[in-house]
Amino acid sequence: MLISHRRTLPLIGGFLMASLLAPLVSAQAADKVVVAHRGASGYLPEHTLEAKAMAYAMGADYIEQDVVMTKDDELIVIHDITLDRTTDVAEKFPNRARADGHFYAIDFTLAEIRSLAASEGAYTRDGKRQQGYAARFPMGKSSFRIATLAEELELIQGLNFSTGRDVGIYPEIKSPEFHLAEGKDLGTAVVAALKAFGYTSKQHKVFLQTFSWEEVKRLRDEVLPAAGVDLKLVQLVGDDEEYQWMFTAQGMAQVGAYADGFGPDKSLLIDPESPAGQLKISELVSLAHASGMQVHPYTFRADAGQVPAWADSYEAMLEAFFFEAGIDGAFTDFPDRAVNFLRER
Repeated sequence: MLISHRRTLPLIGGFLMASLLAPLVSAQAADKVVVAHRGASGYLPEHTLEAKAMAYAMGADYIEQDVVMTKDDELIVIHDITLDRTTDVAEKFPNRARADGHFYAIDFTLAEIRSLAASEGAYTRDGKRQQGYAARFPMGKSSFRIATLAEELELIQGLNFSTGRDVGIYPEIKSPEFHLAEGKDLGTAVVAALKAFGYTSKQHKVFLQTFSWEEVKRLRDEVLPAAGVDLKLVQLVGDDEEYQWMFTAQGMAQVGAYADGFGPDKSLLIDPESPAGQLKISELVSLAHASGMQVHPYTFRADAGQVPAWADSYEAMLEAFFFEAGIDGAFTDFPDRAVNFLRER
């Protein structure tokens, strides 16, 4: 059977082009990072040491720590400044809520918080506690607790030592203005803790993040110089009005003068209502890159209802964000799937 040269040459050219582009595509994928959002929180209760160990084993590049301060000035790892959603505090200390009905970590000592059972996040509906994500690790099963920041850093550094890997950390200073109003300088305390564990320069694998623009500026101008360290800072943003000024070239340049990274809600990068095959991609990634910042959006989840309609799978969603929108890293509750996606890519 004879094959036309007209047809063969384009095929050969296509294969040649693909072989030439393959190393480039692999290099691009290799430069992307996976941040375990609150650990492997799609599989185990968020911010428990078990969830962090699982995220480490799954190959995450960075593991996140949300940091809050206790009544006795200890640093604990928990997403909320309140204890209600992820512990049994209402059962153990029913009379310790504030006027708004919430139990604040800052009102409890570390010893009291250690007595609490941690669980998958839950909300009270119709007088009953129900899981936020029904298909995740069931509430009331096994035994988990809140860990201190020191315990978590010891775990990650210990695993780095025993495995020879260099997994980074990604702490967040939670509600710094709230803590300052309560008489506690959370930002300074977190920086001191990081320094004590050897995180002192931008060459170390640590990103320090916060939603507070005032705190980012204070960290860069005051806290880090006073501690004698120079860490990578990340400005987290949502779609709230307070961040809108940042979404221009001038605003992003101002942020980039203080921060090394930009952490937007992923909906700010690709419109969730985009038609399939016609993604509406914003210019925020290119603006952040032009201002010298990496872009690490949050949060990529594979739970029911968490993949936008324009994507037919969690991996298709990652493909669009990493290689069409051009992000540098992603916060995800399912680090194994993101790691495997990038490896295969």
